[in-house]
Amino acid sequence: MTTERADLLDLLRKHRELFRFTVQGLTDEQAASRPTVSELCLGGLIKHVTATEKTWADFVAHGPAAQPDVDWANIDWSNPPAFIIEHQNGFRMLDGETLEGLLAAYDVVAGETDRLVETVDLDRRYPLPEAPWFEPGASWSARRAFAHIAVETAQHAGHADILRETIDGQKSMG
Repeated sequence: MTTERADLLDLLRKHRELFRFTVQGLTDEQAASRPTVSELCLGGLIKHVTATEKTWADFVAHGPAAQPDVDWANIDWSNPPAFIIEHQNGFRMLDGETLEGLLAAYDVVAGETDRLVETVDLDRRYPLPEAPWFEPGASWSARRAFAHIAVETAQHAGHADILRETIDGQKSMG
């Protein structure tokens, strides 16, 4: 394995480990709780990071997924379309979901991503899907997508630290 691939794997694994650390020892009820004024819960963050990693790994493997035809400027947020509700539920622990199950799903996705890092052409590029948050006509390499997964994981690990400290005082660092 090249140094670059080893570095990418190390980066991804370290940030995943820090992220997972924030939920160690929690009950399902604690993981589903919303201890701050936001709607975020630790279980929901795990779901979101899992889904985000899977989406970007699928992008690396297969190119951009089809996007819903959406007029973003005119969405009725008081009665959002089903895909928005599904996205919002990706930040919540729903009835029947467990922390153990969410972490197991995360591990599966992480393993699949790691195998891609080990094998895919890191220079492979695909156009980004059309969305208001992407520059029109932009494309990303596999390398850039893997870096984005690490950044997303690190960012949400910070959110998770705040939630966990609010629940019981545990800190990931410091």
